[in-house]
Amino acid sequence: MSSAHSSAAPLAFYATPPHPCSYLAGRQAVTVFADPGSGKDRRLYTALSQCGFRRSGAHVYRPHCPDCSACVPVRLSVGELRPRRSHRRAWRANAGLRARAVPARFHPEHYALYSRYVSQRHSGGGMDHPTPAQYLEFLTSGWAETLFYEFREDRELLAVAVVDRLEDGLSAVYTFYAPELTRRGLGTYAVLWEVEEARRLGLSWLYLGYWIHESPKMRYKATYQPLEYFYEGRWQPLPPP
Repeated sequence: MSSAHSSAAPLAFYATPPHPCSYLAGRQAVTVFADPGSGKDRRLYTALSQCGFRRSGAHVYRPHCPDCSACVPVRLSVGELRPRRSHRRAWRANAGLRARAVPARFHPEHYALYSRYVSQRHSGGGMDHPTPAQYLEFLTSGWAETLFYEFREDRELLAVAVVDRLEDGLSAVYTFYAPELTRRGLGTYAVLWEVEEARRLGLSWLYLGYWIHESPKMRYKATYQPLEYFYEGRWQPLPPP
């Protein structure tokens, strides 16, 4: 356990025992959590995000593995995005979608789409067949400023992006979409839309979580440039050597 001082009171951090890594087979992971019992708000959450932390449910965490540094926090400068051909293709393919922000609470239609998505994309990984309680516990928090952004074609719900508002940017928590429409590039479109929303709000960054070069599921984040990578205690323009 360690602590960091803020303007209010010290914040304690707790490390988990080693456990199997969710991303890289055969490796052991250690996760550091900000004290679950401490009060949190947007200001503190922003400060922690600026140090590479992420939110899962009500918990704010960061990997802290003694023998591995594969998980690298990344954020995208929204005013400088250089879209790739695949990004432009996804933007065109989904140009007819209508986006709407709704409160971060249980919506049966969202839950049905989420269940379909995780059952196909994460089969056997522990996320499939979620209960409503597990769904909400993963995506929402009583203290975070979270919105669910719906993306609809006519009236049909095709995707939902779960996004947290920070003082300096938006944090992309999770996106789920109709799994049979993989070729539409809905996940890519959601990131590009979040970039535009951050710009509209006058914010600087879109926090994208952890980039893991060795994990195909997490490597894609480097397609969005210019990224900043957090390692050696600061944000840097190039990935770790």
